[in-house]
Amino acid sequence: MFTGIIEATGTLTELTLKQGDLSVKVQSHNLDMTDVALGDSIATNGVCLTVVEKYSNGFKADVSNETLSLTRFGDYQVGQKVNLEKALQPISRLGGHLVSGHVDGIATVVAVEANARATDYWLSAPDSLIKYIPYKGSVAIDGISLTVNAVEGNKFKLTIVPHTAQETTIADFKVGTVVNLEVDQIARYLERLIQGTQTTSSESTLTTSLLAQAGFIK
Repeated sequence: MFTGIIEATGTLTELTLKQGDLSVKVQSHNLDMTDVALGDSIATNGVCLTVVEKYSNGFKADVSNETLSLTRFGDYQVGQKVNLEKALQPISRLGGHLVSGHVDGIATVVAVEANARATDYWLSAPDSLIKYIPYKGSVAIDGISLTVNAVEGNKFKLTIVPHTAQETTIADFKVGTVVNLEVDQIARYLERLIQGTQTTSSESTLTTSLLAQAGFIK
């Protein structure tokens, strides 16, 4: 479990096809590895990866085909800059929101606009995911916990303050940038609770009539 508060950035220094999936090596001079053990989890651009080899300045991890199918890892190149966060400890402050590191899909930056000292980023999300993204809700974009400041159709707006831009990879985003997207877990759990035993499919069947039956809307 993670908070979406990025601890450091790093660089992908190796990407190796290995028996059908991918082995990656991440190097970072700013991430404290002293308390990381083999088997620990590190969110890498929002993707929960298990440390299989550890170094003083980085780690190696394996990326499964499931992860490759849902994230941008299959398109990354050596030299790619990534956001890094070690797993949440019970004594840590929950500065962002609960992030699982299980990416739901991808989103695309469609507009970048100045907003005083901040910057507004508009992103488009798949129809299957936009319903989980409410105004003033939380999302994780490449592992960064962010607040949604507007939703229009299948687009949503994020307002990025200078500190966040400086400490993460988001300052490099431009129109056309594709990112890993994780929606708020509460929305998914709520959907499953409302559905109850009405479906066994992984496809969402949440409708306005179902919400009305559950008493969430009139």
